[in-house]
Amino acid sequence: MYYDNDWALVIPLANEEEEFDLFMGALASVLDRLNSGKVYLIVDKASNDRTLELCQALEKRDPRFRAVWAPENKNVVDAYLRGYREAYENGHELIIEMDAGLSHDPRALPMFIRVLNEGNECAFGSRFINGGSITESSYKRLVLSKVGTVLSNVLLGTGMHDMTSGYQGFHRNIVGKFLAYPLLSKAHFYQTELRYLLRSTRFMEIPIHYKAPSPRVSEKAIRNSIDVLLHYFLRRLMFRSTRL
Repeated sequence: MYYDNDWALVIPLANEEEEFDLFMGALASVLDRLNSGKVYLIVDKASNDRTLELCQALEKRDPRFRAVWAPENKNVVDAYLRGYREAYENGHELIIEMDAGLSHDPRALPMFIRVLNEGNECAFGSRFINGGSITESSYKRLVLSKVGTVLSNVLLGTGMHDMTSGYQGFHRNIVGKFLAYPLLSKAHFYQTELRYLLRSTRFMEIPIHYKAPSPRVSEKAIRNSIDVLLHYFLRRLMFRSTRL
C-alpha cells in the first residue's frame, strides 16, 4: 500500500498534562509503523498546566514533533487554523487534524492517508457509520452531535452521516482554500462549516472511534453554532449557496 510521505498532523492541545505521555506514546507508535509524518502541536493561553513544556521537551527529543506556541489565539478555531497554516507553509501535501487526549484514536491515521491517496480531496471522520462509535460521552453531547448532523443536513442540503466530528484530512489545495476563506465559526461548529463549504469536493467518510473527554458544551459555543447555521441556511434560501 502506498502512503504519501509528505503528510502532516495538526493537534491543538490545552491542559493535556495528565494524558500527555499516554497519547504521545500511542501516536509515536503509529508514526513508527508509517515511517513518515510531521506533527504540529498547537498550544495557546487556554492551557494553564505544563502542556507547553511537555510539547517543547518532546520536540527536542523527537524531530517529528514541533511545538507551536500561539498566544494570539482567541478561540479553538484559531488554534486549528494556526496548525493548518504551519503545515501548509511548510509545504506538506496531506494535512490531517485530530484532537488530543485520546479523543481520537491515532490508529485511524493510516486509513485517512490511504483515502486521501485514492483520489479523494477530503477525508471526514464519522462516528455514525458502520464501524464508527462514540463512547464515554454524556447524553447531552451525544444528542448535540446527532441533532447537529440532522439539522445541518436538512438546512444546508448536505448528506453526510456525521457533520460535527473533528477528525479530518485534506489535500494541500483544499487547505489553501479554507485558509483564505473568512470562516464564521468561533467554536467547534467550524467542523460543520467546513463540511458544508466542501460538500462538492471529492470526499469520503471514515469510521472513527471517539471518546468524549468532557460533557461540557458552553452556551456561547451553541449560540455561535446556531448563528452560523442560520447564516448559511438563509443564504441558501436566497439562492446564494456558498462553496469552496
